[in-house]
Amino acid sequence: MNNSKLPPTSLGLFNSPKNRALIFQVLSLVVVVLCLFYFVNNMFDNVAKRGITTGFSFLSETAGFGISQSLIHYDDTSSTFLDVFIVGLLNTMLVGVIGIILASGLGLLIGIGRLSPNYLIAKLSLIYIETFRNIPILLQILFWYNVVLATLPSPRQSLSYFDSIFINNRGLIIPDPIFESGSLSILVAFVLACISVVYLSKWANKRHDFTGEEFPVIRVSMGMLIGAPLLMFFLAGQPISAEYPVLKGFNFKGGITIIPELLALIFALSIYTATYIAEAVRAGIEAVPQGQKEAAKSLGLKEHVILRKVILPQALRVIIPPVINQYLNLVKNSSLATAIGYPEIVTLFSGTTLNQVGQAIEIILMTMAVYLVFSIVISLLLNWVNARMEIKGR
Repeated sequence: MNNSKLPPTSLGLFNSPKNRALIFQVLSLVVVVLCLFYFVNNMFDNVAKRGITTGFSFLSETAGFGISQSLIHYDDTSSTFLDVFIVGLLNTMLVGVIGIILASGLGLLIGIGRLSPNYLIAKLSLIYIETFRNIPILLQILFWYNVVLATLPSPRQSLSYFDSIFINNRGLIIPDPIFESGSLSILVAFVLACISVVYLSKWANKRHDFTGEEFPVIRVSMGMLIGAPLLMFFLAGQPISAEYPVLKGFNFKGGITIIPELLALIFALSIYTATYIAEAVRAGIEAVPQGQKEAAKSLGLKEHVILRKVILPQALRVIIPPVINQYLNLVKNSSLATAIGYPEIVTLFSGTTLNQVGQAIEIILMTMAVYLVFSIVISLLLNWVNARMEIKGR
């Protein structure tokens, strides 16, 4: 049969690589959807046959157990499992935010130290990286909790600083701030100072581009961020006071207690993640052509100015992509807190709540959704930053 007599549209539909690729993708999607439907339907059939309760009605039931740390009001006699979920969610976010900040700062310093011309600093940075990077994170968490913090003195023999900060085997106790009327003005002053710092930085960059003169942005910014709220603090009549911890009996009353589980988790996650961030920083700095550094030196720029103005802006394009993975790993590794009993989402919800309620499907899916959302948000934010740092073509 002569194929030339077939309609041109038929030949184009099956012979075009683009059309074939589209057909195969549609067929693959249909197969995946059918398989997913089969497994989900089979799962619910098995659940129904075993008489297992499904649904999210358990979230409104009373939890009935205590939590060692809560950023919101929680009462073990009246709070629900939904409150438990929120408490675990906020505690996980707390670890993630603090851990990312500390790991970033420490990783940046160690990464720069690896390339320091000072022999001692370079070797100490190398020892730090090779030591903590090669010890499993779970062992580091247990080390900080069972070896370091557990050996601290009892509350009666607490280590005291300025008679207001105390460290013992029950945690770190600090004064509890009390915000009175007028304290909102201090927050407004701080926000305005932050906005002013952003515009000051843009103005200083434009000034440098036109005149080549340096402006002390960091010192002026720090002065604004500290001075503006401090000035408003006195103008508003000192509306912020503090409740200081006082030793009564065998423990302290008042103040804020940072439990040892949180301290151990933050120490371990920050120190461990900082090793990988430090290596990303080192690789990013070494990726900057040597000619850039030599050209900056020939202009008479100081070392710290070269690092801040020439090297780091270019190195960030190499640093950010691997650092995204480390931030994601830090948040996900926080689930290891269940080993020491820190009340984050896995310990509270996928642990205690699951044992009491028994609805594994809903609880595990909700917990997985939390980490998925955290990871997507971090990826979107840092990918946006990375896109802003890219060199735009003409």
